[in-house]
Amino acid sequence: MKLSQFKYTLPQELIAKFPSENRDESRLMLINRKDKSIKHHLFKDLINFFDDGDVMVFNNTKVFPARLHGHKEKTGAEIEVFLLRELNKEQRLWDVLVDPARKIRIGNKLYFGEDDVLVAEVIDNTTSRGRTLRFLFDGPYEEFKDILHRLGETPLPKFLKRDVVPEDKERYQTIFAKHEGAVAAPTAGLHFSRELLKRLEIKGIDFAEITLHVGLGNFRSVDVEDLTKHKMDSEQISILDDAVKIVNEAKERKNKICAVGTTVLRTLESSVSTEGYLKPFSGWTNKFIFPPYEFSVPDAMVSNFHLPYSTLLMMVSAFAGYDFLFDAYKVAIAEKYRFGTYGDAMLII
Repeated sequence: MKLSQFKYTLPQELIAKFPSENRDESRLMLINRKDKSIKHHLFKDLINFFDDGDVMVFNNTKVFPARLHGHKEKTGAEIEVFLLRELNKEQRLWDVLVDPARKIRIGNKLYFGEDDVLVAEVIDNTTSRGRTLRFLFDGPYEEFKDILHRLGETPLPKFLKRDVVPEDKERYQTIFAKHEGAVAAPTAGLHFSRELLKRLEIKGIDFAEITLHVGLGNFRSVDVEDLTKHKMDSEQISILDDAVKIVNEAKERKNKICAVGTTVLRTLESSVSTEGYLKPFSGWTNKFIFPPYEFSVPDAMVSNFHLPYSTLLMMVSAFAGYDFLFDAYKVAIAEKYRFGTYGDAMLII
């Protein structure tokens, strides 16, 4: 597959800037790979397509407020720092992106918050945009994290082209978020409400949780035409024994296993036995899925509508089938579905 095959024209007004009023009342497009049908529902109708013993797999990562606004020493020039990954807890070392990057050098000090409550020193230039910062903070670690949370802003994707509002703090987080470490939300999970989860549970649907701490690699553009040459950024994942047991028992019973989002899809496919069963794993994955690809674990998936050229679009097209997915996207545009992070959802069965 070539990068140019993932181009389509998306009207800007279809990119959702804000979430729907209620989580489970986004629209849901149901696409069926067997009969190639495309049907329209509300997200809460999802319950009608699953039965007792089926499994939904969620990503329980939690987004942290990764975007900091500060200024540079001496010049006072405004800078934005995006916290990507904590490298060393004791030394307060972080892997970050800095914007504008060209003016930041090793040894520069950066100041954040009122009265410059937080100071960081640039100690390494890792890429053209990436830096390693050491936060110069001698107090207890909990106090340091509290300050980061207070100063940090919800890291909405730039393509939303709007300022963060108070409701984003809650709505850019799934209701099953537990383990902090993501710099972007696993967006398919944003559609689930507590009421819908309870109704699914009463119907007998089992839930399994994995963790993939979503990194900015999700949004990094693919700049090679030959997709086999693209390298995904590594992201930290965890698949515990409990999840393995739930998923593999459902597979034995021939029940549906539904991956809620591309992050779950990648995680499940990153640790598979030769017989096609899920294995426990804790570590990193840089798995890049694009067509053609034979899936071992999930046989249904929930996804948002993704932007042109994105690795997320490539992953979903591998699951749904390239031609069928692009047919569905044409229908979605004609029917004015909402695209992107806060957009509507698709269920592929």
